[in-house]
Amino acid sequence: MLAMDQNTYELIGADYPGNRAVDVKNPSLSWMIGFMFVVSFLGLFSLVALRKVMVIDYKLTYPSGTATAMLINSFHTTTGAELAEKQVNCLGKYLSISFVWNCFKWFFSGVGDSCGFDNFPSLGLAAFKNTFYFDFSPTYIGCGLICPHIVNCSTLLGAIISWGFLWPYISTKAGDWYPADLGSNDFKGLYGYKVFISVSVILGDGIYNLIKIIYATIKEIVNARSKQGRLPLVQVQDDDEGSKLSAEEKFLNEVFVKDSIPPWLAGSGYVGLAAISTATVPMIFPQLKWYLVLSAYVVAPLLAFCNSYGTGLTDWNLASTYGKIGLFIFASWVGQNGGVLAGLAACGVMMSIVSTAADLMQDFKTGYLTLSSPRSMFVSQLIGTALGCVIAPLTFWLYWTAFDIGNPDGMFKAPYAVIFREMSILGVEGFSALPQHCLAICSFFFFAAIAINLLRDVTPNNVSKFIPLPMAMAVPFYIGAYFAIDMFVGTVILFVWERVNHKESEDFAGAVASGLICGDGIWSVPSAILSIMRIDPPICMYFKPSLAG
Repeated sequence: MLAMDQNTYELIGADYPGNRAVDVKNPSLSWMIGFMFVVSFLGLFSLVALRKVMVIDYKLTYPSGTATAMLINSFHTTTGAELAEKQVNCLGKYLSISFVWNCFKWFFSGVGDSCGFDNFPSLGLAAFKNTFYFDFSPTYIGCGLICPHIVNCSTLLGAIISWGFLWPYISTKAGDWYPADLGSNDFKGLYGYKVFISVSVILGDGIYNLIKIIYATIKEIVNARSKQGRLPLVQVQDDDEGSKLSAEEKFLNEVFVKDSIPPWLAGSGYVGLAAISTATVPMIFPQLKWYLVLSAYVVAPLLAFCNSYGTGLTDWNLASTYGKIGLFIFASWVGQNGGVLAGLAACGVMMSIVSTAADLMQDFKTGYLTLSSPRSMFVSQLIGTALGCVIAPLTFWLYWTAFDIGNPDGMFKAPYAVIFREMSILGVEGFSALPQHCLAICSFFFFAAIAINLLRDVTPNNVSKFIPLPMAMAVPFYIGAYFAIDMFVGTVILFVWERVNHKESEDFAGAVASGLICGDGIWSVPSAILSIMRIDPPICMYFKPSLAG
């Protein structure tokens, strides 16, 4: 929304090629609330029918959802007294450690993005430039303890391939494949390769798994064995227990499936909301024609599946990445006459759907582990979303009217407003604006992701369990290598713990991980209060090369 306003237009400058005065739409409470209501609910309906597949069949971890569930369960434990009490104590202990550690880190984090332990060049300054460093994040160490080893190793492998080899190699082509003097967020440069190649891997993996689900569903219907049918699943678990489920897991599955949400309700809800939105969004943004909105809703469930699947593996919600792809494609589709606003509006639509779908699936995982009713959770999400459609614009409007939002010299600089508007202006030029060989490399990685998945499915389990997961590999392509290192540290700790005391690791690894994740999350509350009160950290710990004598 900020990328559309007059301030951002003037900040970029009237002389900037493609930056036109007619491509401006200032925030208004009426259209913002209306826009929220017509686009925010679709994500909730897009993947409801696949919740069993994602949570039970694929057994996706959803680390934050799992950590939240363990925290909730620890408040209500009445059985298994001795072990449960030890697990609760363990969770509380590591929650406190994580919280105190974040408090300690804050004192050294200074002002800006380059200070503190989050920017500690633990592997050297040269590696730090390519995002290879350990940033002391309790959240992603905890994710490494919860996620299967193959997920963590796949993430690190993806970081090594991208930030260790691919991006440094492409950087050497600056001035040949793309202009050498571009900014770090310019689609015409290295940033374009990062975004499009990472999305290519994600789409290749997502499309392959979605086709498998559709094939299995059709096969079940044809064979009239819907209750006994099994999906040809991607095994992300590194154990060999086969189909033998524990009594506890059977009970969890039974409760989760029992209180079901009818597929016809989810399907008709999505279609109905899409029809309303297709008719309404063009009234708010005339540049975004009805057939463009409709086409966005046709492909949105696929992207929502990809994002939810990736979130389940690594805890990263890449909604902004899908939004950028939507921005680029729709801006290119509309062209010079209104493409900038159409691209930005399409970005908002796409981000809303894929982000909401991933958040809902994360909450379903929490509900699964806490024996909560999926139907009640879904209704609660609908109520919460409706409230958010009013509260979020009102909150934004409060800031918009009280502060000089977007002023580069003010408190709320909103730097991404300029970046997103420039992206949309670039998108109007179409795929021809992308750097050289970008589409060819994207095609290679897209088919490579499909080939790796196919290889996982045709090889025996004792071989396939060592084949990396393309979806997990793709996330660090765009995000960076630092979180992959954090998760790998977590998986190494778990691996050693399993070898030293397997029973203890089985009983307490989840509690330790949940404590680390929850402590990190709880710290965000006092951190936000300190920020609102304009209390800055007293120290900036910063590293640079030593001066030659």
